[in-house]
Amino acid sequence: MSGSWSDFWARPNKIYVNDRHLAAHCRAVADALLTAIGDARDLRVMDFGCGDALDAARVSARCATLYLFDASPVVRERLSARFAGAPGIVVLDDAALDAVPDGQIDLIFLSSVLQYVDPGDVDAFLARHARRLAPGGRLVVADIIPPGVGVVHDTASLLSFAAREGFFFAAFAGLVAIFFSGYLRLRQTAKLATYGEEIILAKLSAAGLAATRLPRNLGEHPWRRSYAARKPGGA
Repeated sequence: MSGSWSDFWARPNKIYVNDRHLAAHCRAVADALLTAIGDARDLRVMDFGCGDALDAARVSARCATLYLFDASPVVRERLSARFAGAPGIVVLDDAALDAVPDGQIDLIFLSSVLQYVDPGDVDAFLARHARRLAPGGRLVVADIIPPGVGVVHDTASLLSFAAREGFFFAAFAGLVAIFFSGYLRLRQTAKLATYGEEIILAKLSAAGLAATRLPRNLGEHPWRRSYAARKPGGA
């Protein structure tokens, strides 16, 4: 990932306007992951780029094992403290992630991740995840930003989500804090990667996965897109 974005997520920031926003976001991500899991009960699931994952226990109740990984060491420390001893939840650091054997994960969930990966590294990034999948396993990529979707759409999405979840006025004030936090300036210098449907489907295909666009985005942002890709083999 871009070093600038890594630094941004590793230090305190104003992306979540208050605790209610963070809790609502984590609940929405957990709901999206549970939608991806479907009716299965014995899957080995990896939430890559999981953030604080406040609802991970609810997700793990539907999995054989839930692996959590976030690129930020600060976030991983919070995850390790929060889920120490929690049955069925494994928090991975960089070394533990690298040690996961190929072909061992049934479902990998990437939500709001690819926009932070250097476009020159995306093919290798997707291929590495494809190798982690068991035969018949699935890679679900959510919150992909299409070309032309930007700050205006993000603002409208946040305010709509905030109105539904009961923190609208805090969100409105938070937008001012975000404006002065350097986030918008960072978006101009370390741009978020965008992908049209044909491009992302081609990249998933090049990783050896059969992919399709989902009917709706598995996330809070209605203008973004989600894709599901399956590895050949399996039952």
